[in-house]
Amino acid sequence: MSASKSFQPLNIAVLTVSDTRNEDTDTSGQSLVSALKEAGHVLDDKKIVIDDIYKIRAVTSQWIASDTTQVILITGGTGFTSRDSTPEAIKPLLDKTVEGYGELFRQVSFEEIGTSTIQSRSLAGLSNETIIFCMPGSTGACKTAWNKIIKEQLDATHKPCNFVAQLKKVNNQITDQCESRG
Repeated sequence: MSASKSFQPLNIAVLTVSDTRNEDTDTSGQSLVSALKEAGHVLDDKKIVIDDIYKIRAVTSQWIASDTTQVILITGGTGFTSRDSTPEAIKPLLDKTVEGYGELFRQVSFEEIGTSTIQSRSLAGLSNETIIFCMPGSTGACKTAWNKIIKEQLDATHKPCNFVAQLKKVNNQITDQCESRG
């Protein structure tokens, strides 16, 4: 295995969107932080904001523009209540969308919660060489998204493709493009 195909720790920021959670009660954000560290990545930043389009965009835009944040994980605000506004906040910031993420999240989530998964507006996309994954606010949904989708896509050794080569380079990272499926 070449050096470019070895695991590369990424700088990941976690944003919890909630009108009620704080650092003590943010089990979803804490779950994502634990999971990314356990996988060997680095927590670049963590914040909690109320479900407000402009507050979500402000924090996310700061991370997108930073020289260090490569990945943004957003939990919360993806449902259908009047306060759920994460997709509306994030979509205009994306250079490219990753349609397959939302589709796959709902597919794997169906096994756990049945048809209620259609109420998830999970989405992902790239912005300024930063990948953004938005997922529901429940701890279970965060674990599903991380364990069944995101973790592999943030691992440079995952074949045939992962997102590592698409991300901004930090600390002289070396990355190859996806391999052919042959």
